Amino acid sequence: MSRRHHNKTGSCQVCGKTLPMTQLVPANLVQGGVLRLIRNQRPEWDENGLICYDCLNEYRTRYIQQLMEKDLGELDELETEVVQSLRDNALVSENLNEEYEQSLSFGERVADKVAEFGGSWAFILWFGFLIVVWVVANTLLLRQEPFDPYPFILLNLFLSLLAAVQAPIIMMSQNRQADRDRMRAENDYQVNLKSEVEIRIIAEKLDQLLHQEMRRFMEIQQIQTEMLKELQNKIK
Repeated sequence: MSRRHHNKTGSCQVCGKTLPMTQLVPANLVQGGVLRLIRNQRPEWDENGLICYDCLNEYRTRYIQQLMEKDLGELDELETEVVQSLRDNALVSENLNEEYEQSLSFGERVADKVAEFGGSWAFILWFGFLIVVWVVANTLLLRQEPFDPYPFILLNLFLSLLAAVQAPIIMMSQNRQADRDRMRAENDYQVNLKSEVEIRIIAEKLDQLLHQEMRRFMEIQQIQTEMLKELQNKIK
């Protein structure tokens, strides 16, 4: 029986393709906004017919796009990617750290390392140690011929050069961190938007299932009521 059912075929009333029954859905199972959209574009829609999964997913995607345009207005590039991911059943979440690291140039990697070291306790300790050695060398050890006597003009020059070079390097690293945060925020928005849309789809499918089960329950209850009436009539 299962093999016979598997070999049975049918035609999709939307695209007209002849497909196995496992790839087709009874038209009476399509409900809600998707059904209204199909009827608007397909006046010949027959509830006793069939529709393939590809066509059904296409109309679901169109319905979702209409909902998003109604709620959000005109869709931007990020929201269009979400709609496309729903159509292709693809993921929108990405490993942004790995992707971002691969796009960095050698100079940018060096700038990040310099900025990382410049904002650490190791830099502060080494910097303080070198200044103490410089001052001690020019005041005590080299008292006769210091290479940078007090008030340490050469040291001030080096400190000014260090500050002038370190500041733009740190700013470059901060700008790249801001770009990474922006990419992460955009990806989070796409993931959240897709999750919200898929929850809507699940809620609509649950409503369809509940409606079908309720209708079947009412039919069964009506049959039971008729059987009880027949039994009462026989007893009388």
